[in-house]
Amino acid sequence: MSEDHSGEIRFLNRYSGKIETEEIYGEGFLRWIYGSPLGKAALHVLVKRAFFSKWYGWRMNGAKSKRKIKPFIMLYGVDVDEFVDSADSFGSFNDFFYRKLKPEARPICEGDTTLAFPADGRHLPVVGWGEQDVFYAKGQAFDLSGFLGDKELAQTFTGGDGLISRLCPTDYHRFHSPVSGKIIERRKIEGDLASVNPIALRQRLGYLWKNKRELLLIDSESIGLVAYVAIGATCVGGIEFTRDVGDTVEKGGELGYFAFGGSCVATFYEPGKLRFDADLLQAKEQGLELYARIGDRFGSCAESSF
Repeated sequence: MSEDHSGEIRFLNRYSGKIETEEIYGEGFLRWIYGSPLGKAALHVLVKRAFFSKWYGWRMNGAKSKRKIKPFIMLYGVDVDEFVDSADSFGSFNDFFYRKLKPEARPICEGDTTLAFPADGRHLPVVGWGEQDVFYAKGQAFDLSGFLGDKELAQTFTGGDGLISRLCPTDYHRFHSPVSGKIIERRKIEGDLASVNPIALRQRLGYLWKNKRELLLIDSESIGLVAYVAIGATCVGGIEFTRDVGDTVEKGGELGYFAFGGSCVATFYEPGKLRFDADLLQAKEQGLELYARIGDRFGSCAESSF
């Protein structure tokens, strides 16, 4: 969220307590595409189109892509001890990319009234959807109706709180439920596949509601209705849900995964239902996203006490 004079993307790491600089996969390409006239032309003609991401996804599913796995692990310091399967067992880069982790690698916060981060990544709390215009860039209003693809549904969440959880290509790419509840609806919303990195979002926040996305509605006894949106992005080969309408999910339970690429999950809560944890709000006040992992607590039901 925060970008200093050198153009670096900075975030607050919950675990170290330090402000860190994001290692951006394909940074040169992103800055060219979203920061130069020629790059922007290529973006509209080629990069954000579905066929480009499908082609790249096809490459990442090929057997030859397996040779990218070990260099990626070494370059980004990926912890192989967390994997359910060994690093040598993956048949393609995508198999590695949406790998499963051991349950003990992502313990789930306890308590019926606590909420768990839905993804590994950098998180931005939004207090009062539809009531402010400061997200990744000042002066860009967030179109909640456009994002949810439904004006009536948007009214349900207007004035409520939400969480934008941004995954980098270096993150674990399965996404999970922040609450226990029942999936009562699923919708697919077609769109483009632009990047969701802050480099792109500062240029046009609208990529969040112009990109391909899929919506789940979760009815939770503890906090009410939750809108869960998985957002596609450039080079994301697919959004795959492993749960569907009628399924009951536990807090921290897997909902699905992204194939290769940086991605984003956004969760919306009804007005007056959610209370964010202090460090998440403090990071936002500093103009920073907070890095945290799936299962860790990010807030509680508003009527509960800390």
